[in-house]
Amino acid sequence: MRLFLIFAILCGFYNEAYGKGSLDIDMKLKSLNKPSLKTIKSEDGDIIDCIDIYKQHAFDHPALRNHKIQMKPSVDFGTKKTTIPNNGSSEQITSQIWSKSGNCPKGTIPEAVLMALGYNFIGAQSDINVWNPPRVQASDYSSAQIWLLGGLSDTFESIEAGWAVNPSVFGDSRTRLFTYWTKDGYSKTGCVNLLCAGFVQTTTKFALGAAIEPVSTTSQKQHFITVSMFLDTNSGNWWLTCANNVIGYWPGTLFAYLKHSATAVQCGGEVHSPNVGKKPHTRTSMGSGQWASYLWAQACYHSNIRIKDYSLQIKYPKYLSEYADEYECYSTKLHRKTYMSEPYFYFGGPGQNSRCP
Repeated sequence: MRLFLIFAILCGFYNEAYGKGSLDIDMKLKSLNKPSLKTIKSEDGDIIDCIDIYKQHAFDHPALRNHKIQMKPSVDFGTKKTTIPNNGSSEQITSQIWSKSGNCPKGTIPEAVLMALGYNFIGAQSDINVWNPPRVQASDYSSAQIWLLGGLSDTFESIEAGWAVNPSVFGDSRTRLFTYWTKDGYSKTGCVNLLCAGFVQTTTKFALGAAIEPVSTTSQKQHFITVSMFLDTNSGNWWLTCANNVIGYWPGTLFAYLKHSATAVQCGGEVHSPNVGKKPHTRTSMGSGQWASYLWAQACYHSNIRIKDYSLQIKYPKYLSEYADEYECYSTKLHRKTYMSEPYFYFGGPGQNSRCP
């Protein structure tokens, strides 16, 4: 089930009863038993192990057997954001709580347990409003994220990043930074963060899976993370940056189509549950848990949405439209406060309610 804001990007929701399922965490952790060179205990309870950058799980992938780490991109996404002041009503999150307790040494990494088809996208960026969605059920997850996709509809390739509440993977209901990738439409390949070989982390400052705080509330200022994914056209690697930090990259050798470009970009939210499209519907909420029509300081949003193609120009997507499949459960709203204002794409909803039994 999908809800979309469609433009030259397609921004929206992907609420699925099947697809990316929960992981057998015990088996994954066993395979991830890498020696730690330093352990940091965060004040929020997270345990961060600093492992040798060349012993991270990415290099267990056969395609990366002789891979040489690219420590930084040879190109960057660039920036093109609104110049309209926010009067202090929103604030970018630029660090994680664990980093207050120490940093990983150089040579290690921290490890923690809008659709245009036919175009050649080589980057996408958005400011993603950070919330902690209520009532996320133990077998479900709820996320706000960006997708870049390529390939065939039934075996598509995808790289993804944003924030998520995922109790079956992380063991709690906190909002955490995540990445995901697949090369066969979630059939046999791909995983969250570093739980399988693939994504190569290069930063010592951010930990995939670590909690993101503070989160937004209705009574205080809004908080957001800036997420960018872009193709290094010299190496073929897809780089991820978050909160002005280069996190790492998906090697181009993982993919057949994405090694050249993406043919679709999506941004929005996702709820995964075995009880989507059924009665009773899942109670797992999306975004803030409020309807998109509630707007600022109530509903979750994407803003400063930008794409990049082989013209190398950073662009705001054109030809905007919206689509909602299960609109009685979750909703979308593309909104401009004034004609000259930066558009905000609001999304979310409560899940099960009187209109979505």
